[in-house]
Amino acid sequence: MQRNNQLASLEQKLNYKFLNTSLLDNALTHRSHSGPNNERLEFLGDSILNFIVAEMLFSHFPLAPEGDLSRLRAALVRGETLAEIAREFALGDYLNLGEGELKSGGFRRASILADALEAVIGAIYLDAGMDACKACVRRWMQNRISDLSLATGEKDAKSQLQEWLQARKKPLPIYAVADTQGDLHDQLFTVSCSVSLINEITTATAPNRKSAEKEAAQLMLQKLEKTYG
Repeated sequence: MQRNNQLASLEQKLNYKFLNTSLLDNALTHRSHSGPNNERLEFLGDSILNFIVAEMLFSHFPLAPEGDLSRLRAALVRGETLAEIAREFALGDYLNLGEGELKSGGFRRASILADALEAVIGAIYLDAGMDACKACVRRWMQNRISDLSLATGEKDAKSQLQEWLQARKKPLPIYAVADTQGDLHDQLFTVSCSVSLINEITTATAPNRKSAEKEAAQLMLQKLEKTYG
């Protein structure tokens, strides 16, 4: 019963109700855990994710050449981005892990989170088909696609801030979620950014964590450039 309650909680966060919850449970089962694991679902979900994101980019950037579309898709389906989405759902709290992975903090590991999210996509596809799968992936990716730029040389504020600090041999910035508001499927994230050079903290609010981090980084860059030139 406890596991069923856990899965129901995750379904609310995903804004998707499974017809067959065993598919979701399987998608959350790492190979370190005894019994069937999520590797086959991960394989399926990876292919489906690439197709849906490619279709979204094709529509969003109607004049973009193939090379730019491939670059943008790679940014959206890379492990770091998928782990970020998984953390927004607190997916790590629902994973079935072996004892070794539990002790080593596997529920926080980006690669495990990213793989589990792909497996969840595969599970949704098997549970209800492509239309349901597209609806979920589009919700997760829409704001991220809106944040993308076709300017290949353009670096976002997070990259600029990191390079500014590295050039001065200073520690990297620290980002933290200060607050979340709204429904689970329609949240606003408030993120803080701090650096070792100044005692001030910048904050920004956006529909997803990545966008909020970029805005907070931009505000921090402005403070640093004003102080240090």
